[in-house]
Amino acid sequence: MAVLGLLHDTPLHGYELRKQVTGLLGWGRVLSYGTLYPCLKSLVRRGLIAAGSCTAETRRTRITYSLTTDGRARFAALATDAGPMAWDDDNFGVHFAFFAHSDARTRVRVLEGRRSRLEERLDQARTALPRTRGGRDDPYTRELQRHGIESVEREVTWLTELIETERARSTPLEAPAGTPTPKETTP
Repeated sequence: MAVLGLLHDTPLHGYELRKQVTGLLGWGRVLSYGTLYPCLKSLVRRGLIAAGSCTAETRRTRITYSLTTDGRARFAALATDAGPMAWDDDNFGVHFAFFAHSDARTRVRVLEGRRSRLEERLDQARTALPRTRGGRDDPYTRELQRHGIESVEREVTWLTELIETERARSTPLEAPAGTPTPKETTP
């Protein structure tokens, strides 16, 4: 989805695409050329992207990749998918990065799914915490567990705020009860 999403706006060559995917995924997840180029070849073979040549400032010919009509349709389908894969650990960040290409209902569903998954994880961690301490009770283990729980709590809070914001944006503000509508005030 990341490659299709980045190519949605403009054609890119491999080096620039790798740089943008790495920027999108964050510093902790670097995309290697050994992963990127087989992915690009697969997308070309499936007809989702096209490869063309261009001469850069260095006068070296570079392959530039662009989205095909089928690629645009596939990206649109991925951007509007609100199933469990959209909110799992491996896919949520990429899906979130392209939320601008999905509707409010999809965004809320993905955010709610992610929050639900994290709340389950939080409950499991809190339940397991006393049991884990029995086997290994040193200050570093406790600190690592505390850090993990606090990180998940922060993400749950962030997701809740995003959900509230999405809902506020997607539903028109209702007038308080008893407030006349414009039709009622017109003579």
